[in-house]
Amino acid sequence: MSTVQSFQLYTPDEERAVVRKFDRKLVLFVALLYMLSFLDRSNIGNAKIAGLDEDLHLDSDKYEWVITAFYIAYICFEWMSVLWKIVPPHIYVTIIVLSWGITASLQSVSTSFAGLLILRTLLGIGEAGFTGIPFYLSFFFKREELALRTGFFISAAPLATSFASTLAWAIIKLGKYSPIAPWRLLFLLEGFPSVLVAVVAWHAIPDSPETASYLTKREKRVAKLRLRKEKDPNIAKSGLNAREMLAALLDPKSYLTALMFFFTNMAFSSLPVFLPTIIRSMGHSVLVSQALSAPPYLLSFLLVILTAYISDRVRTRWPFVLFHALLSASGYAFIAIAGAMGWGIWWRYAGIYPAAVGFFSVITIIITWTINNQESESSRGTGFAMLQLIGQMGPLVGTRLYPDSHAPLYISGMSTCAAAMVLVAVLALVLRFYLARLNKKALEGYGKIAEEGRTLVSDHGTGKAVPFKFML
Repeated sequence: MSTVQSFQLYTPDEERAVVRKFDRKLVLFVALLYMLSFLDRSNIGNAKIAGLDEDLHLDSDKYEWVITAFYIAYICFEWMSVLWKIVPPHIYVTIIVLSWGITASLQSVSTSFAGLLILRTLLGIGEAGFTGIPFYLSFFFKREELALRTGFFISAAPLATSFASTLAWAIIKLGKYSPIAPWRLLFLLEGFPSVLVAVVAWHAIPDSPETASYLTKREKRVAKLRLRKEKDPNIAKSGLNAREMLAALLDPKSYLTALMFFFTNMAFSSLPVFLPTIIRSMGHSVLVSQALSAPPYLLSFLLVILTAYISDRVRTRWPFVLFHALLSASGYAFIAIAGAMGWGIWWRYAGIYPAAVGFFSVITIIITWTINNQESESSRGTGFAMLQLIGQMGPLVGTRLYPDSHAPLYISGMSTCAAAMVLVAVLALVLRFYLARLNKKALEGYGKIAEEGRTLVSDHGTGKAVPFKFML
């Protein structure tokens, strides 16, 4: 028996069975958690046009500060992404989901601007720790499998927004016959489910492939073996490696992806919290505005999954970032042009579709691209934390692009988002050529590395040293 064959310790059918179980039991559950978190984060846009601003006397500046407070806290606690390697995930997830569920529900009893500001800050802290889910999924899936799973995870955001708009429509209609103000009922009914699901998370979230309760003993071994080529043998199984973390901090590609994430988040963060207001300003009633907010996100949900699937199949990332960034830019530009030319509300509404589809798909691929191109778990965790820390500063700009003084057309906000997405496309090209150059240098130095006996990433099937190949 050859050396390679001796290391083929499981069949393709066994591997597919393990992957299917992780898809059904793990990916769908964390997608549900992210849907709840995004629902609790973005429903303030629906609450605003349901009476929140009038009851709490929120003018445009105060509303922007309420939105901004969330993101300031979110940014300051992005470092929590590295805790996935330190705190057992089942404990960590339970705590953060419970914290944001309680905080989101308490928004329903807000009586002042100051009280709501504090709750939004606490909500930002709770949700910041959950951003490391794609990093966590890399413990269970191969590099070429990760985009689709991240796609399922990220697509929960447009699904949540679509669901939020539909639910908001129903709650506002119900609120007419309720002693509770519609916006208070909205916060309560959309926040409390997270508290209940936190209990389930304690049992549903495995700490590693080997601890997944729904795998048999044989499947746990297969789950571990199938990822052996993804691991750097020089890195400890748990904890963090300081040298690898420092390397990620000095890595130019970490900053390129983080800048792409920054500009994408300018568009991503602004539209969900302001879309109901923008549609309302087009002349529609509150109920119609809530209903019309849903379809763009439902389409985004479907196309994000399709994009991620194709990206994994062809094992490349940059063309999808480039295409969808330009698609989103064209959507925002179309909304701005339609407003400036006086084309009418339905032309402007049509531009929302490519804008939303584009930035949701870009976010999915950027996150996956970042994780794919870090050589170890320590560098992946650090690179992901940098992506979030720098990238999440984008909402600080994005949430201030639509002041009431720019209503009803918001031309400057739309134009700014269009320019930001064009910059994302440019940066994607820069990163693509930079990674190609790194791959070329690695191949050129391969002979020398092998002669000196040094290992970049060990191919456990042959025992030979192979260079880490960056995914373009």
